[in-house]
Amino acid sequence: MYKLKIISSTVRPGRKGPIVAKWITETAQNHGFEVELLDLGEINLPLMNEAVHPIMRQYEHDHSKQWSAKIEEADAFIFVTAEYDYSYPASLKNALEYLVHEWAYKPAGIVSYSAGPFAGVRAVMSLKSDLLSLKTVSLGEMVNIPMLHQFINDENQFVADEKLNTATTLMFNQLLRWTKGMKAIKEDK
Repeated sequence: MYKLKIISSTVRPGRKGPIVAKWITETAQNHGFEVELLDLGEINLPLMNEAVHPIMRQYEHDHSKQWSAKIEEADAFIFVTAEYDYSYPASLKNALEYLVHEWAYKPAGIVSYSAGPFAGVRAVMSLKSDLLSLKTVSLGEMVNIPMLHQFINDENQFVADEKLNTATTLMFNQLLRWTKGMKAIKEDK
């Protein structure tokens, strides 16, 4: 089985990202992946504090070494991101910038959301650009959730509608296909 890391990007109190991340993690387990949820709110990476550029992989701090190991072992990613001020959260930008090689030649799905009608798509555009510079292939198939609160029930659980479930299945099908192909590319050194 391929190793999928689902990265929940929000860190502030009252965040809804973990609710969405829990739903996509449970859904991923039915799509041929060994799944691990990485919640940046729990991991709590400090602002990048490594003296040597990450391209050198000379990590000084334990949190950097642990983050590197988690990302290195992944075959694929799903980024669960809110839209903050027309972009993705600074916590995710920071987590991406800790590493360089560990992200490379792996596919990524994106699950975006917002409280409004745009479903986080402006965050997606920023994130896709940054992933490209890390040699991470972001899929065209993604899950965009508008008006997030309408999908959270009284038990604080995410409940997808048919449209979101269809988009999720399409994303996972393509993620599995790209994971197989990118694994061959990554191993061809």
